[in-house]
Formats: sequence, structure tokens, C-alpha cells
Amino acid sequence: MPIRRASAVWEGGLRDGKGTMHLGSQAFEGPYSFPSRFEEGVGTNPEELIAAAHAGCFAMALSASLEREGFPPRRVAAEARVHLEMVEGKPTIRRIQLLAEAEVPGIPPEKFQEIAQAAKEGCPVSRALAGVGEISLEARLLP
Repeated sequence: MPIRRASAVWEGGLRDGKGTMHLGSQAFEGPYSFPSRFEEGVGTNPEELIAAAHAGCFAMALSASLEREGFPPRRVAAEARVHLEMVEGKPTIRRIQLLAEAEVPGIPPEKFQEIAQAAKEGCPVSRALAGVGEISLEARLLP
């Protein structure tokens, strides 16, 4: 299996510094700062990149699981919301919400929920983030 890379450079102090994150594939390079991470400033942040990774991984895992069970999806859309909270005075990722919508012809709603839950638990990023207090899933089957 391939090894994926990303890098970051930070210049200056915590509050007045700035940084840039780079994906090894060169598909993304973006600035980040204290305001973009802990406030509502312009730029990206590590938690947003975790959310992107989790949403992308889960969408692929759900699609693969549905197909494997005989219900190839037309479309799977996922969003991850990473909650950064203060815990004992330290910023901590305590909760991740996965939201998904899927168009899957002919699947019973109960079977869809069962497959979605298993995909959430089996997705490699979910497994990597197992130390997060809670990873919830709200999966909606579209008509």
C-alpha cells in the first residue's frame, strides 16, 4: 500500500504566526493561522483537513459496501464535522459527526442503515480516529 504525505511550515509565534500546509500530491496548498484554527479566520486548519479525509474515506467505504451487498449506489455524498473543544485547558477533538446522503435503487431503508453503520466503523479514517470520544452518523437514503 502507498504511503501518503503532507507537510506544514509554521513561521512565528502561536497567535501572530502563520503557516502553509501542502499535500504530497500537490493537489492542495493552503495557508493556516491561529484565527483560521481557533476562531473564524480565513484559511484552512488541521481539523478541516481531517474532516475532508473522513468524509472522503466514508463516502468511498459506503459506496464499496453497498456495491458489495448488491446495491450499487448512484451517488453517495458525505460531510464530516470535526468539533474542536477545550478539555482540561487543551484543544481536543472530542466529536465527529458524519452526515451522508445516498441514492441507492432498490435498497430497503433498514439494510441501508446497517450497511452505513458498518462502513462508518470500517472506514480506515474512522479506525485511525478511534480515540475521538464520539463519531456519530446520520445517513439519509434519498428517493
